[in-house]
Amino acid sequence: MIRIRGMHKSYTTGKMVTEVLRGVDLDIDNGEFISVIGPSGSGKSTLLHAVGGLDSDYTGAIEVDGKDLAKLSDAELSAYRNETVGFVFQSFYLLPHLTCLENIALPAVFKRGAEADVEAANKRAREVLEEVDLSEKADVFPTMLSGGQRQRIAIARALFNKPQVMLCDEPTGNLDSKTGTAIIDLFRKLNEDDGITVLIVTHDPRIANSTSRKILVADGALTEVEDATEAIGGDDNNGDEA
Repeated sequence: MIRIRGMHKSYTTGKMVTEVLRGVDLDIDNGEFISVIGPSGSGKSTLLHAVGGLDSDYTGAIEVDGKDLAKLSDAELSAYRNETVGFVFQSFYLLPHLTCLENIALPAVFKRGAEADVEAANKRAREVLEEVDLSEKADVFPTMLSGGQRQRIAIARALFNKPQVMLCDEPTGNLDSKTGTAIIDLFRKLNEDDGITVLIVTHDPRIANSTSRKILVADGALTEVEDATEAIGGDDNNGDEA
């Protein structure tokens, strides 16, 4: 499903070049449930963004479902981001002036080459609202929701186009422990029931240990680990800039 070979990623600040990822390789099969862990600035979010087609400034190859992302045109890459992957971030990125239903249906607006079918889009939005157990919130504005409910709406939006892959960047970072656990349970359900491949970047070893595979990003390399607590310690609250 996802195949990464020899990926290098560097950042340049003035005359200083910092190599974040150094020729990393990774294989992820269809339907896996994986966490990506590591210290702040290690490159775990960078890796996720590259797989999602949000960052193309790297060397090496990233293939998703047989497509080499570096070889896609702008239009093809846009279609890939809209149709193959679903994104969930720490900040919910919901538009406050739109209802929950309207926020969820936004991917239909951005689909290239076709005019949005409002009736069909609203029907699909209601389907995914039911999937995240918030059917009653269709006409409510995001500002009237709790943090956990907002994240569920963001997940519903990510599910709108029936993605093969869910890419989640610190999805529980703005939530309390109990709500965060409920969100991870929802990801697990989507993984098990719908076969969606789920990658979760997290600094929380408890979240990481709930996934079937744990990939540590450190010193520019990827290592598969058995216990996230041993790998990164019990806490890492410094944010995630790379």
